[in-house]
Amino acid sequence: MTTAANLAPARALFTVKGAAEYLSLGRSTVYELMAANKLPYVKVGRARRLRRAELDAFVAQLETSTN
Repeated sequence: MTTAANLAPARALFTVKGAAEYLSLGRSTVYELMAANKLPYVKVGRARRLRRAELDAFVAQLETSTN
């Protein structure tokens, strides 16, 4: 069985675009989640990057809140 984690390249940090693809969301939705402090990010220079672990935790939180 193929999962999203198997399809994504093994990396620690994602761009907003990469995170949106990983989560199957739009880029603007990822920006909204970051602005609402629902999706933590780090700044590398002027760029925002999202940790893979934080993305997985966000998905896990969604799964527990819907059950």
